[in-house]
Amino acid sequence: MSSTIDFINEEKATIGKVYTDITYAISEVSPFLDENILKKRKYYSKLPILKEYMDMLNDAEYSNKNKKFSFFKKDNSKIKLTDYKQNNLAVFNQFENCSKCSCLNCIKECQFQSCSGCRANSYIKTCDKSKLNVRFNNNFILDLTNNNTGKASRYKVLATIENCEYDRLYIALENFSDSNDKFILYYYPGISSDEFGEITDEEEFNLVVETYEQA
Repeated sequence: MSSTIDFINEEKATIGKVYTDITYAISEVSPFLDENILKKRKYYSKLPILKEYMDMLNDAEYSNKNKKFSFFKKDNSKIKLTDYKQNNLAVFNQFENCSKCSCLNCIKECQFQSCSGCRANSYIKTCDKSKLNVRFNNNFILDLTNNNTGKASRYKVLATIENCEYDRLYIALENFSDSNDKFILYYYPGISSDEFGEITDEEEFNLVVETYEQA
């Protein structure tokens, strides 16, 4: 039983904080945003999944603390909790990202892509609420071929940067095998494949670099 209680306490400390942060944010922004806008936010539309898990944790905690003759009874509440979380793993991962996203408590009706531009396991790290934002990604890997050398390499995406004033996306890349091999390029995500382009304007390039480095 103790292992189950320990598991419940750990989950309530971590997932419980995420749930508290998100529900608090919803209560704060709801008076200022149209419900149609709220529904587009991933944390809003998926909240029932998180709420059900919190209810399951509370029920399991109560059951374990009040169980008599527990030595003779098999406790499967931890298994049920783990299965539920595993079946909704992508949602739980996104909740954790949403809880630290700049959009969470924002009430501005902006022109950024916001949630619609979010890949799995990503969140907006910084946003100036008018022109530029920086999105961080976890486990976003690209296999690219250098046009000059013809050599194929794997790159991790450090960030994507959005300029909503000019409707442009940029991507910051780092070679897995050579941390000095870094690029910032125009980024054109597609349905079947992504395309990239060189930034030739020095002022524009410097602005993107500065925005990323300050994130």
